[in-house]
Amino acid sequence: MIEINGRADLLSMNIPELEEFLASLGEPKYRAKQIFAWMHKGASLDEMTNLSKKLRETLAERAVVNLPTVEQKLVSKLDGTVKYLFGLWDGNVIESVFMRYKHGNTICISSEVGCPMGCRFCASTIGGLVRRLTPSELLGQVIAAERNMGERISNIVMMGIGEPLDNFDNVLKFLSLVGDPNGLNIGSRHISLSTCGLVDKIDELAKHDLQITLSISLHAADDETRSSIMPVNNKWKIAELLEACRRYFAVTGRRISFEYTLIAGKNDSPDYAQRLANTLRHGLLRNSQPFPIHVNLIPVNEVAETGFVRSSQDAVKRFSQVLEKNGINATVRRKLGADINASCGQLRRAKLAGDAASENVDEN
Repeated sequence: MIEINGRADLLSMNIPELEEFLASLGEPKYRAKQIFAWMHKGASLDEMTNLSKKLRETLAERAVVNLPTVEQKLVSKLDGTVKYLFGLWDGNVIESVFMRYKHGNTICISSEVGCPMGCRFCASTIGGLVRRLTPSELLGQVIAAERNMGERISNIVMMGIGEPLDNFDNVLKFLSLVGDPNGLNIGSRHISLSTCGLVDKIDELAKHDLQITLSISLHAADDETRSSIMPVNNKWKIAELLEACRRYFAVTGRRISFEYTLIAGKNDSPDYAQRLANTLRHGLLRNSQPFPIHVNLIPVNEVAETGFVRSSQDAVKRFSQVLEKNGINATVRRKLGADINASCGQLRRAKLAGDAASENVDEN
């Protein structure tokens, strides 16, 4: 059982676990579904009005409903995208982004406080990993955003701060909780999970045969280039990663999307696009087995600490055309919330920098 300051973390529990916990308090099992439903609406213990006052008092003593607080909220004037800086119970902060699409509202959530992967183009990993998020903290981002916006969220992308597969067990628990029909009821087919390529965890994920969409952060066509911007490639080379993708597809039958960040002068030339096409075809299309290849092109988000520069629109177009000529489906990610720095990690970095500046002022 997960605890927060010595009290049970109710929101990290599924219904059977809630039943067991309530039984230890001498309460009937049916209370579990009531509490579960209330929590997934964002209700506090005091708001659970169909519970007796005595039970609510007992729960307040023994347990906690762990929802994040809205520390900062930025709303794009361009497209209505909303970026949240959520505060956690221990003072840490994470980011989530609420986006509107024709097919429904989507939230991009964080999976860790900070990130251990060290990808050079990413603001989220500056400062490394602080800690992994609990199932309640993963789920809480969705619940808090729904409650704050007053709108239902129907799709989730796990592409925020952190590496989801580095927080494997908690992420699996979250996927189970968020899909429960007694709660948010967001099915796996409406969830995308992005990984920088932890091969052992991709194989482990395949065993669970979930219907989520797996996205691979590839960002390079050769090991030398990928290792220079993604330290994970020093452990698992591109060939090993693509082989894991083949195994995953063979088990799940679910299409894998390859994310590719375009960095000016680094990996965005037409010749390099041809190299990427060759790498993908060689690594994935073997033994006459089908493998639908989709590449999501993402002009790099310019972060002061990295020095990387976004590719021009013409460069992005040429790169995409080369992939298409090679029979590889390529799309360019639509940039939402450009006026609020909706890309991951920047709001948290600004908050941390501000706190550090305040501490320095206080000391002087």
